[in-house]
Amino acid sequence: MEFADKIARELIRVDFAARDKDEALRKIAALAASSPLLGGTTEAELHAKLMEREAAVSTGIGGGIAIPHARLARLADPVVFVLVAPKGVPFEALDKRKVRLFFVVLSPEDRVAEQLKILASISRIIAQGNLKTELLETTSPQVLHEVLCRATENGETKPAASGKRKLLYVILYYEEDLRGVLEFLIDQGIEGATIFDSKGMGAYVSNMPLFASFLGFMREDRNVSHTVMALIPAEAEQRFVAGIEAVTGALDKTQGAMIITLDVSFYKGTMNMIG
Repeated sequence: MEFADKIARELIRVDFAARDKDEALRKIAALAASSPLLGGTTEAELHAKLMEREAAVSTGIGGGIAIPHARLARLADPVVFVLVAPKGVPFEALDKRKVRLFFVVLSPEDRVAEQLKILASISRIIAQGNLKTELLETTSPQVLHEVLCRATENGETKPAASGKRKLLYVILYYEEDLRGVLEFLIDQGIEGATIFDSKGMGAYVSNMPLFASFLGFMREDRNVSHTVMALIPAEAEQRFVAGIEAVTGALDKTQGAMIITLDVSFYKGTMNMIG
């Protein structure tokens, strides 16, 4: 999936404005429904879907960014567009800040995995340094589209090839690294993984009388590890290692993370649960 190809440039706006969340969602629904890409989905239907999603938890994720999204029965292909609100919109965001940058994601009802890949791509885009500032400063839809394309041209998802597999283990002690690694795996087309939560050695050693006084300073949250297990294409091993290190930092220079890969001689079945 090429993320840039999903962007509906005719729906991009750099002068979006709304008094509150409800008005913002109504305007988003009206704008999207005006496009033939929506396959006949009406403004009312789309607004109801967006409101239904917001009722679960606000898509205002913080930092002035919101990602309203919905799955639609009559949609043929995913549709993504971006709105810049120079004055901000009160959107009940998780951090209570006004939203100035909206990524709207609409996807077919039966293609959950593709929607997750798009959301993961957006997450990786907004994590890129000063990109958010660059998007907010754009003065035309054309320029904004160019900025997005440039941001994604070197980081697009490559399809997983069939054939030989490796078993990937990623052991992580930091919750933020776990989220980043899972986003990367989804972005790379991995639609299923198993996660083990366990205790690290420090949790036990710190309770041994001989070591307790030396290790008592260890933070409790660093004694819990998360191990992600997934099957990956063997020929893509180094790409996966590089992508994970982009999240954790160089593994030969940091602590709290490890990657192990093993050759797989036989497997049957699948861990995919979001396809």
